[in-house]
Amino acid sequence: MFILLKSMILFQMHVFYDTLYMLLKCVLMFHFQFKFPITKLARLHVSSQNLGGVGVNTPLGGGCREIPGRAALGRGGGVSGTLHRARCTALPPTPPRLSRARPRRRSLLLRSASLCGGRGCRRRARRGEIHIMENQVFESCEERTFQYQSSLPSLPVPTLDESLKRYLDAVKPFLNQEEYQRTEDIVKKFEHGIGKLLQHKLLQRAKEKKNWLEEWWLNVAYLDARIPTQIYYNFGGAGPYLEHYWSPKEGTQIERGCITIWHTLKYWELIRTEKLVVHRHGNKPLDMNQFRMLFCTCKIPGITRDSLGNYFRTESEGECPSHLIVLCQGRVFAFDAVHEGHILSPPEIFRQLAYIQKRCHNEPDGPGLAALTSGERTQWAETREYLINLDPKNFCLLEKIQSSLFVISLDDSSPHGTPEDCTPIIKLALTGDPTIRWGDKSYNSILFSNGTFGSNCDHSPFDAMAMIVLCSYVDQRIIESEGRWKGSDKVRDIPWPEELVFTLNQNVLNDIGHAKERYSQQVSDLQLVNYAFTSFGKALTKKKGLHPDTFVQLGLQLAYYKLHGHPGCCYETAMTRRFYHGRTETMRPCTVEAVEWCKSMLDPSCSSHKRQQQMLKAFAKHNKMMKECENGKGFDRHLLGLLLIAKEEGLPVPELFTDPAFTRSGGGGNFVLSTSLVGYTNIGGAAVPMIHHGYGFFYRIRDDRIVVTCTAWKSCPETDAEMLCKNLFQSLQDMIQLMATAHL
Repeated sequence: MFILLKSMILFQMHVFYDTLYMLLKCVLMFHFQFKFPITKLARLHVSSQNLGGVGVNTPLGGGCREIPGRAALGRGGGVSGTLHRARCTALPPTPPRLSRARPRRRSLLLRSASLCGGRGCRRRARRGEIHIMENQVFESCEERTFQYQSSLPSLPVPTLDESLKRYLDAVKPFLNQEEYQRTEDIVKKFEHGIGKLLQHKLLQRAKEKKNWLEEWWLNVAYLDARIPTQIYYNFGGAGPYLEHYWSPKEGTQIERGCITIWHTLKYWELIRTEKLVVHRHGNKPLDMNQFRMLFCTCKIPGITRDSLGNYFRTESEGECPSHLIVLCQGRVFAFDAVHEGHILSPPEIFRQLAYIQKRCHNEPDGPGLAALTSGERTQWAETREYLINLDPKNFCLLEKIQSSLFVISLDDSSPHGTPEDCTPIIKLALTGDPTIRWGDKSYNSILFSNGTFGSNCDHSPFDAMAMIVLCSYVDQRIIESEGRWKGSDKVRDIPWPEELVFTLNQNVLNDIGHAKERYSQQVSDLQLVNYAFTSFGKALTKKKGLHPDTFVQLGLQLAYYKLHGHPGCCYETAMTRRFYHGRTETMRPCTVEAVEWCKSMLDPSCSSHKRQQQMLKAFAKHNKMMKECENGKGFDRHLLGLLLIAKEEGLPVPELFTDPAFTRSGGGGNFVLSTSLVGYTNIGGAAVPMIHHGYGFFYRIRDDRIVVTCTAWKSCPETDAEMLCKNLFQSLQDMIQLMATAHL
């Protein structure tokens, strides 16, 4: 009897709690459905701002028009400079709207929505900006990708005296006492003179614009360039898949390619439905605007300044182009990646690519129109205008390429690569056949004949971080599926790809020929090496209490000093995504402390203990400066803003910027070492040097290895990428040995 009574009581309690749970769930769903503000309920708190509506940009329309000037910035929408919207009635049909995600209640146990999640990411956040890690969390059902954009803080303007102090500290390693005194006098004169006026005007601009730098940076750093940007500005890299399931194998180009394309399309769908997880630093959201620029984005050449066309729309903002462009043997094809509201499956993508490949292999090569994007910008702009005037249809075909999700390059090359050396793959990704790379496109996905992969990206719309996250997503999905498609082999009745046939004449064909010839000459001068240092990696450096990124940067300073006999002015990327539309700041690793340590390492009379003390001072200085840069207290972008204010006001260029110390220390884009940590994954990248006598240096750090890609120009007798890497690897050994022998 007692047992029966106890069972009835437990049953009634169970029903009571189930009923209470369903009641709470209904209340939450009601509030989410109608976007009413919700106060604290148990451990749940959702602000009305989090549930607020979308700042809507004008959806793609059918008219043939161009909207000049700054785009209307909604919630993370638009770009600075001239924004081109869809302007041609002949644009491909946009896809049926993807199924809209219904609002869901947040978990009562709030789950971390940081980029990488877990303890590793939180440890990394001690230093500042998050970096790309392994085992990332990509999808979120709890919050929308762009929901925090409008609440992000404005990009701050540092105080004038702080920036000038940091500048003086940065130029010290490159000047003797007399030169430094002269520069110090110039800086003081600037601070108490014209600098005050320029700072005041910059502060006024910052009151009117949430990111005072954004438009300037896009124009000055990218769109104003007249040299071939595909060579000198784009970045690229090798697909990481050969590290696990996909070693090079002939005949697998399309079989593997259709899988990577499908995963890429699923990533686009995450962004379009705003389910891509919001990146965070600690518990604070970071700017996600660059992810709007990954797809449906293209640079458009101009006579004096290029512009950026972004056709991407989230599901709530309207229709978004969903077609892909395929370049193969000088020909251009297009097909829609969405059919009847669903993304094409890998077997369906295989069908489309196989059709294109078969046609191209059985028919003559095309004219290679894409090569024009590899040329000098004004020349390409003039040819493009000529092309449009030649036949109005050409304009609509160009628009179709520009608005596409991304470009697929079917490349007949078969570059060999291993996890320890991907040099051939990276070099072809960066400098391969220009007739099958649309250099202005935000993303070219390159499928090589032997089943290896590469990417080539225009740098204007986003930084490497955005592409690294995408590639990490694809890589994780391929690992999860063991490199195979495990879904249905059914192929729906979908339209065949269409070829985009341009009307050309001999003048255009001549321009294509000249562009190909100049491109070949320029890229043949590039030296590129990719090596893996496998003695140790992140695990050991952290065990020794040394920050892995700083470890590599100081190792590079020592390597350069040993190779060249003097300090090397260095640019390291610092992210400023804590702020609205933040991108990067310059962090200068060549500090007084770093140089003093390098000298001690080359001084045979210096003890191990003293060398170690000098090294730890350099570490501390580097970490402090990186944190300042990521918090909006760097000085390089600030000085750029002051210079641009002077130019806009028609004032003479201040002496601070004409002082030889400014250029010698790297100012004005004159850094000898142009470096960037691309993350803690197996995704790598590369870019060319910033100046002719410099190096481009990308690196990634794993638990057991450090993988570097270094570039230099063969025509420069002073530089040697291979020797710099060898010196770096020896320097890394010396540094870890120093920590072991100094007996701290």
